[in-house]
Amino acid sequence: MKTNLLLPFILITSLGFAQETEPIQTDRPDQTETPALTPKGMFQVETGFSFQKNDEVSKTNTLPSTLWKYGVNENFELRLITEFVSEKFGIETASGLNPILIGCKIRIAEEKGFWPKTSFIGHISLPNAASTDFKTEFHAPEFRFVMQHTLSKRMSFSYNLGAEWDGFSAEPTFIYTVATGLSITEKIGSYIEFFGFAPQNDTANHSFDGGITYLINNNFMLDLSSGIGITDNAPEHYLAVGFSFRL
Repeated sequence: MKTNLLLPFILITSLGFAQETEPIQTDRPDQTETPALTPKGMFQVETGFSFQKNDEVSKTNTLPSTLWKYGVNENFELRLITEFVSEKFGIETASGLNPILIGCKIRIAEEKGFWPKTSFIGHISLPNAASTDFKTEFHAPEFRFVMQHTLSKRMSFSYNLGAEWDGFSAEPTFIYTVATGLSITEKIGSYIEFFGFAPQNDTANHSFDGGITYLINNNFMLDLSSGIGITDNAPEHYLAVGFSFRL
């Protein structure tokens, strides 16, 4: 009910800014983060709900995951991630807040010829800023380099490379994503993507997903996405829905 009451306010407020800025660019719904930063002095929120079947006996639902962003200047963005999850394994269920992540995005280079538009994203988790069942032993960093090429006025090619830690061991999990985005109309966007996770001492898993976005105005966007596992050790499938806005 709170979300339903908040949406009209967000829409009305966003309309006042819609003609003053470029269309919103977000890090959701795909796994590939954008190198674009939140405009200076603007506050951006990207939130969504996902429902994932890991295997025959376990599921993970995120209700919701929210990325809070603030544009400090043209080259620097502050970020905070909050995520409420519900994990089910057999007949056992655990729900709560994952460790909060704080971080930033830093602009590295603009696109020039074959050189992609590039930014760096880094976060670190706060192990005690979480529900009891989801606290970790250590601060857990994660980082990625995010790159994007413009193929045409309607199409882009993006990719990320990075690593993350789980807060329990010193072993990293390496990350890759590759995505192609297509603007169907001025309001409707789409993408397809491959992504994967490669633990240092375990077998990598790979997945495929796709989705669509709908731009209500320059500062408010809806999204819908879904994905499937390619390898046996990847999650079987997921469905996600969300929205993003900035003020």
